[in-house]
Amino acid sequence: MERVRCAWAGSDPLYCAYHDSEWGVPERDSRMLWETLMLEGFQAGLSWITILRKRETFRAAFAGFDPDRVARFDGADVERLMGDPGIIRARAKIEATIGGARIFRDMRERGEDFSAYAWDFVGGEPIRNDGLTFPARTDLSEAISKDLKKRGFKFVGPTIVYAWMQAVGMVNDHAVDCFRRDEVGRA
Repeated sequence: MERVRCAWAGSDPLYCAYHDSEWGVPERDSRMLWETLMLEGFQAGLSWITILRKRETFRAAFAGFDPDRVARFDGADVERLMGDPGIIRARAKIEATIGGARIFRDMRERGEDFSAYAWDFVGGEPIRNDGLTFPARTDLSEAISKDLKKRGFKFVGPTIVYAWMQAVGMVNDHAVDCFRRDEVGRA
């Protein structure tokens, strides 16, 4: 018997593996939450599969998304990244990621954990939607977007933030008939 997945996963093996093992699983690691938010920003205007196919190259280019290392990137690093055909070579997105690393680091230095910050918006537990309707943005993603922008993050509009919330399990938006819906709900 074939498993039923969310329709967006399609039949691409990489997309199916991502759907089956990562998407919607509650992520509590601050660094991973930040990495995913940065990658969602790179996805703006593109498809997620494009980012997924380049994710390992992104990780290599951005020092494993170690915020402390990325926060020290300078103009020479921006130029190096602009010349890397394995990533999305958008200067504004590259600079936003470096800036995002600095914000992440500054939050941590002030005693603010990025995971606690993110999960506080949903009361520490995933929101389980009906599995029938799939908004591109919500009032909550608009509020989070506004707060992230106030802190200085870029490429964190409400649609990007909602996609991030889905990816990191702050929202369980697996379809009602998807085999992962209940599994993720128990995670």
